[in-house]
Amino acid sequence: MKRNQWVRKLVMTSVVLTMVFPMLAACSGGKDTKTGQERTLRIGVLYGGYDDTYFRQQFTDVYEYTHQNVKIEIVPAIDQSDQQYNQGEEKDRKEPNRLEAVKKIMDGSNPVDIIVTDPAQFRILARDGMLKQLDPLMQQDKFDTNDFVPAVLDGIKSMGDGNMLGLAPTFNSSVLLYNKKLFADAGVEPPTDGMTWDEVFNKARLVAKGEGADRKYGFSFDRYAGGDPFWSMTYSYITPLQLRMFDNKGEKMTVNTGPWEKVWNSITKLSTDKIMPTQNDGMMDNNTKPGPFDHDSFLSGKVAMVLSDFGYLNNDLANAMRNASKIKGFNKFDWDVVTAPSHPEAPGVSGSVNMNNIFAINNKAPNPDDAWDFVKFINSEDWAKIRSRSSYEMVSRKQFIKPKDGSSYNIDAFFNVKPVVPTNQDAEDLMSEKPALWQVNDIGRTLFQDVINGKKSTKQALAEWETKGNEMLQQIKNNPNGGGETVPGGIYGG
Repeated sequence: MKRNQWVRKLVMTSVVLTMVFPMLAACSGGKDTKTGQERTLRIGVLYGGYDDTYFRQQFTDVYEYTHQNVKIEIVPAIDQSDQQYNQGEEKDRKEPNRLEAVKKIMDGSNPVDIIVTDPAQFRILARDGMLKQLDPLMQQDKFDTNDFVPAVLDGIKSMGDGNMLGLAPTFNSSVLLYNKKLFADAGVEPPTDGMTWDEVFNKARLVAKGEGADRKYGFSFDRYAGGDPFWSMTYSYITPLQLRMFDNKGEKMTVNTGPWEKVWNSITKLSTDKIMPTQNDGMMDNNTKPGPFDHDSFLSGKVAMVLSDFGYLNNDLANAMRNASKIKGFNKFDWDVVTAPSHPEAPGVSGSVNMNNIFAINNKAPNPDDAWDFVKFINSEDWAKIRSRSSYEMVSRKQFIKPKDGSSYNIDAFFNVKPVVPTNQDAEDLMSEKPALWQVNDIGRTLFQDVINGKKSTKQALAEWETKGNEMLQQIKNNPNGGGETVPGGIYGG
């Protein structure tokens, strides 16, 4: 997160909390759920050690204010302040295994009561029986989840084999944002909810037209002019297909296959046919006067459809449209959104649905009653109503997900999709154990660019990725941290 964005979020959160403390105190009567001596509720998070102010303002300050007898302690699984002073050469340092670190604070001599995790780790903790089942507690307290976004509730259930082993008060998602004017100019019906990727790409071909700096593109994975299609397609397009670069041990490449070839051919053709802009396609030439949004392929009117998150709609896009009369060289246009496209192999599944803060109760929690009370509190309607003021993240209760500043668009598109359910050990955990594995991505990125530039065929590039990747995986097996060795393709370890 960029520093200015972080500061802006922090200030906004502080202002909101200042306003809502009295209201919440009134709702709760300013009383604790229990009386007596102060108790400590320990909440485990993945990273910490420098300053937990932001996390507290986001999730815990209001609870402590309304529950005077409960003191909340934030426990990082990986203390980054300790890592800062590790001695030795950078190439010799090894980041702790994330999953092992999380399990340690859950299973040690002083276990945390609550663990905050992401879907990949959550699924493993659920599989290993480390999380408390919430269904009986929800039934006992008549905790209503009918208003929860299905993408969140069903996603958590599927990761817990049908059981509720956690709750996520917020989530992120993306939609397909489209320019109504470009579709009208091309005489093409705009996109609709529930489309497949191929249907969207076919629409993009019909809308794309023009030459050089006047070219109108049909689709882009993001709004950034000249963005990198390799990284964009990896998360949005490939993730729902559950394709992997290497096996579970990180010892053998798995990219030289039919499904990988199909993916690369599909995206490459969009680039070579100039349906989708790439780094080779400048959004303006030397004879074109700079515009106010040359960095933004959607606001500049160059791309008909892009994947967009909630924050972009509420901030950059909304601000530009609201101040259009003040922006020289910018013409306001109509837009709307539909659900993100999906693959026939995974209908309705979007790679952009993220629940990065799933709150679960440790099966070994010393203080399970307060733990459930806290989880229930931050997933309540009252909390969602307050938190819904955020312009960047959505709450998990549908009734509070609304367009900002009176704007009107198909906001249901954000939550009428399904999340990707991790089926194997998260690749990031494997990469924490073997940091140099990240460089396998770089080999693929370089070769993919060669395919787009016409230097190699997809078959040649994938075969080369397999060969060079296997050589690298062998080096990494011998030296998990990289060791600064030169590896095939000019990629360096370390």
